[in-house]
Amino acid sequence: MKILLKRIHTHFYRYSVAFFFLLVWPFLFYLSRKAERYKYINGFRRFIIKASTLISGIFFRVKYDGQIDWSRTYIICGNHTSNLDISAICIAAKNNHSFIGKEELKENMVLGYFFRTIDITVNRESKISSFRAFKKAGEKLKEGISVVIFPEATIPLEYPPKLGSFKNGAFRLAIELKIPILPVTSLNTWKVLWNTGSKYGSRPGICDIFVHQPIETAHLTLDDADMLRDEVYEVIKQKLGVE
Repeated sequence: MKILLKRIHTHFYRYSVAFFFLLVWPFLFYLSRKAERYKYINGFRRFIIKASTLISGIFFRVKYDGQIDWSRTYIICGNHTSNLDISAICIAAKNNHSFIGKEELKENMVLGYFFRTIDITVNRESKISSFRAFKKAGEKLKEGISVVIFPEATIPLEYPPKLGSFKNGAFRLAIELKIPILPVTSLNTWKVLWNTGSKYGSRPGICDIFVHQPIETAHLTLDDADMLRDEVYEVIKQKLGVE
């Protein structure tokens, strides 16, 4: 019975996302017609997230490690255990940003809109696709748009999820462009909704998110990419309390 109720909650949450997306669709359609209007799309994405999670009983409790200068451009790196991690970072990040995500997300009714406009898709099995995705990410960063990358590349398939190893792409890009890394730790989104929610469902609850201080890269070279990767990994690992 408990799993049944959690699966009902998942469907309710998904339908609420779709409802609020359709509610603002005319505005999104207008904004999607010209690239110079894309900067306003994140505001509507935040509205959809806040409205759909509110009526689903899902709340984000965000804490910041001191003052974050949101006028700067960052590569935002977070751990990944839930589809709610995207929503969490949209709420936590106070600047304009784009996500890098798998190309299958284009087929999703809601996420597909954003990945066809302000976000970036990648086929992780293709080196050419990865190259193009990071090239596009670099272009956005040069335009002053922060880029969100989950360096684990995917949600771990084991439950409860464990922090997976980080890939190097985000850290090499940060060093090449001298962009600071902003680590974000999702502490318990998986307890509210693990992965897509298709297996264990979801439930109302509070998702705790912690935004760390930026890690500067201006003094680093590409030879330091592994060191930077390991530093970000340890920051998130320690916040998770992982041994």
